[in-house]
Order: sequence, then C-alpha cells, then structure tokens
Amino acid sequence: MAEQPILQVRDMKKHFNVGGGRILKAVDSFSIDIARGETFGLVGESGCGKSTAGRTIIRLYNATSGQVLFNGEDIHKLSGKKLKQFNRNMQMVYQDPYASLNPRMTVGNIIAEGIDIHGLYTGAKRRARVMQLLSDVGLNEEHANRFPHEFSGGQRQRIGIARALAIEPQFIIADEPISALDVSVQAQVVNLFKKLQKDHGLTYLFIAHDLAMVKHISDRIGVMYLGNLVEVTSSQDLYAKPLHPYTESLLSAIPIPDPEIERRRERIILEGEVPSPLNPPSGCPFRTRCPKAMPECAAAKPVLKEVEPGHHVACHLY
Repeated sequence: MAEQPILQVRDMKKHFNVGGGRILKAVDSFSIDIARGETFGLVGESGCGKSTAGRTIIRLYNATSGQVLFNGEDIHKLSGKKLKQFNRNMQMVYQDPYASLNPRMTVGNIIAEGIDIHGLYTGAKRRARVMQLLSDVGLNEEHANRFPHEFSGGQRQRIGIARALAIEPQFIIADEPISALDVSVQAQVVNLFKKLQKDHGLTYLFIAHDLAMVKHISDRIGVMYLGNLVEVTSSQDLYAKPLHPYTESLLSAIPIPDPEIERRRERIILEGEVPSPLNPPSGCPFRTRCPKAMPECAAAKPVLKEVEPGHHVACHLY
C-alpha cells in the first residue's frame, strides 16, 4: 500500500475582496499531492499566484474554499494544540532575507525564537542547538551575536533557513528563496537546500520563477498561470516533453549555453498582456495569449487531468 502523501491540496481557492464588489482570484484552481521527502517545484510568471498558494497552504491566508490536508488533517480546521503542532511541522523561508529578519535581534535570538515559543530547549541546550544550526547552514558560532545588517544577502538567507529548521519541521515552503540573491550565490543556497533535505529528511514546496534552477532541485514541477495549475509532471518530463502551450513558451525562453543551438532554436513569443485576476477571461485562462487557442477554449475551463502516466495538464488539446 502506497504511503499517504504528506500534503494533499484539493481544489484550493484564495480570493480577495478588493472593494466595489470586485473579487481578485489570486488562486482559482489548485490541487496537488506532495510525497514525503519530495521536492515539488512551483513555477510561473510574477503575479501568477504561486506565492499566494504557498501562503494559503501554510495558513498565513485562510483558503476561500477547498481543502489542505497535512498528514491527513485539514489544516484550516485546526485550533489550539493541534494548530501549534502544525505550525511546528511546517515552516517557511521567505523571498527577502532582510525583510524577514528582525533587525533589532541578534542572529542567535532570531534562530532561537521558535525554540522559545514551542518550549523545546533552554539554557545550555538552547545555545548548543543554535550553534548546531549555524554550522548546518554554513555559518560560524561567532555569528550568533551579530545583527542581520552585518551579513550579506546569501548569509541572511542562511539565517532564515536556520530559523526555519530550528523547531525540526517536516515540511518547508521556500518562497522564491534565491530570487533576491546574486547569481553567484544562488547555486550555493540551492545546494544547501538539497544537503539539508538529505540530512533532515525534509519535504519541500520550492516556489520560483527561474526554471533552470527549479529543474536542478525538484522531483516534480507544477506550472501556474493566472491562479491556475496548468501542468504537473516530473522535472525530467517537463523539460523533455512539455504539453501545455504556456509551459512550452516558458521553456523556450531559457537561454542555452551553446551559441550554435541558441541561434538555431525557435522561441515562442506570447502576444498580449497577462489578463487581470480581477477580470479573468472565460474558459481557459491562457486562451487570450495561446497560439493554439480553439473556439472551445472560450466556452469551458479545462480541468487538470492525467494524459500520460504521472503527467497532468489542463488543456483542451488533450
């Protein structure tokens, strides 16, 4: 019997009332399963709803509808001790490492904040835990007494990762954790994530818009467009055989380091602007920019379905 996924999301929606009777559909159709120990990459253009999806899963936002099951329990129905335990089991690493760290606290106290809230360690054990976490993320013991402004962007992100690890979570949502970093540092941080996953048995939801980096770390990848998941498959299959026209256009924009291949290959240039989530198009959300759009694309919204083993796509072409 297959093990139950650690995370099961069922038709999750997150809508915001922005006044005047207008509803912003930030996440309008989102369903995924993430297996224990897996890294699930979530990609898409800026504004597609991927960060909102992550924040709704961890319950920073309450879902408008749908279910988010973590270890079989609906997290939006938890309260009291069960909610506190969920908060310990799922942690987040944020995009901006400086904005997410309290500038008035030392690094040691920032990392230990969760330890104190959950009452895990005190005294010498608390200090030993902080020192171990600093070592795990590639920092030194003397860094514990410094403040966030004394560190580089990459070092601050390592502090954020140590803080997330401090209470021994099972699941980490990494919300564009490398996009604010120098290119030279990005690979180091991604490799750190991979090492920590192996050492601590972690499961990741890794949100990013850099498809090349997501391929490097992810087992499976989901592609979002205008609040909807349009394709989900293994990292290898997504790059070898993309099925959704939007995924094809995203992959065609990734530079190839071979100049001969780069000159010969065909790029897919999308026409028009991304529609507003305040007024999404009828039917398929991508149809207004899709080079393969058909009349039926305007009539009905395609559902995410399995068209090949392990390969799901929301498109009327399949």
